[in-house]
Amino acid sequence: MPSSGNIPALGRATVEGLPLLGASAPRDPARAGIIHLGLGAFHRAHAAVHTARALAAEEGDWGILGFANRSRSVVDPMRRQDGLYSVLELSDAGTRADVVDVHRGFGLMAEDPHSVVREIATPQRRILTLTVSEGGYSVSARTGGLDVDSPALRQDLQDPANPRTVIGLLARGLTERASSGEPFTVLPCDNVSSAGQTARRMVTEFLEHSGARDDILAYVRDQVAFPDAMVDRIVPATTAGTTDQVAELLGVRDDAPVRAEKFSMWVIEDDFPAGRPAWDLGGAIMSDEVGKYEQVKLRILNGPHSLIAYLGALDGRRTIPESFEQDWIAEATLGLIRSENLPTIDLPSGFDVDGYIADLTHRWHNHDLGHRTRQVGSDGSMRLPQRIPTPALFHLGQGRMPALLALTVAAWFACVVPPRGFEPGEQARAMSDPAQDDLVAIAERATTPAEHARVLLESGCLSGELAESEEFISAVGELLTTIVASGPRAATAAALSASLKETR
Repeated sequence: MPSSGNIPALGRATVEGLPLLGASAPRDPARAGIIHLGLGAFHRAHAAVHTARALAAEEGDWGILGFANRSRSVVDPMRRQDGLYSVLELSDAGTRADVVDVHRGFGLMAEDPHSVVREIATPQRRILTLTVSEGGYSVSARTGGLDVDSPALRQDLQDPANPRTVIGLLARGLTERASSGEPFTVLPCDNVSSAGQTARRMVTEFLEHSGARDDILAYVRDQVAFPDAMVDRIVPATTAGTTDQVAELLGVRDDAPVRAEKFSMWVIEDDFPAGRPAWDLGGAIMSDEVGKYEQVKLRILNGPHSLIAYLGALDGRRTIPESFEQDWIAEATLGLIRSENLPTIDLPSGFDVDGYIADLTHRWHNHDLGHRTRQVGSDGSMRLPQRIPTPALFHLGQGRMPALLALTVAAWFACVVPPRGFEPGEQARAMSDPAQDDLVAIAERATTPAEHARVLLESGCLSGELAESEEFISAVGELLTTIVASGPRAATAAALSASLKETR
């Protein structure tokens, strides 16, 4: 493979003749109708791709102004490359690279939050999309309301004109836009249940807590839409060799490429008072059953994906395919899907659940993606509250033990906040979590794995209701004890044996 350092850089001067994914957005940044917060790999491999395809079907002023949180690792190279980047698609049919050309401006939320506010207030901007991870919505795991205990959010509430959090930025931007009366849409693209409704609640609560005027609250209520959406595409981390792969395929050096599987799904509630791209012609599904699709994604894909990552990491496996190829991990994963999660889902009309599960297992076997267990297992404190409590409480309420959901929690604790004296291994140690220091502090006085699990769950790290479930706390404690004493395989066997056994 040739070195990418000896070939021309991707940019306006070199893009002619390269395969373009979809169509280009209008070049003038003033015409860009979309703001995006969270300029990471997932947005660039998912919503931006669907937007490019929509523009190929129907022209419109739908360029994207992208804001990263604080890292320049994407913003700087995309500026140098005139907003251009490539998507390296990895599938059974082979590997291909295509150029995306829809981004028309860049910024950093942390460095210049007021620029985000200004753009939201600008009438020409009509949609704001979000990929800020679960933590960006400032939802309290314990109460389900605005996380007023968060220091960053408290600071924003005290000084709402100078926000730093995502919810604070949205609230301030909409406050300033209200004077124009122009309608607007906030479209979350994160793995958050009822994400649009959640964003609306958090923004409204922020405005109420910060003393917003009644006319501002009325504008947000009546003129701002917060549609729900479900997103699905595996986008593994870019590696050191990705740029070289692109160079071999395209003949240019791309310093901001993304890798992705071929599969991509986007289900959107069609509520856009200021208009939208023709996403329905660009591969998206417009549906009034988004909540049902979200349940499918969270409980058939996301929750089991976490289990694969934690068990695999504890077993020393580097990637999801390496983990899922272990028979005992695959058995636990499919048991979690079919026995514990599927009965809690109200499926969308006409949805082929068996086909979806078959496709999913195929995706988890894709070695070309190299999706790392450390990547999938990170940020569990933000992700698991979306994936565990609802199905767990469903079964507990009917007197059954969701032992595979309990195993997911026990394996997460073992990886990210291991009990005293337990070494989870290199892959688990590499997982990161924004609440890791807080969780370690909560558990520091625990002397046994069972006590370790108890104090963590009773802290409300997953939900207030699970913090009060003695049966679930005991089950997680027993499984964590087994992981420490006998390893993840033994704990998995115990969980499979106990799954859905009566608790009373």
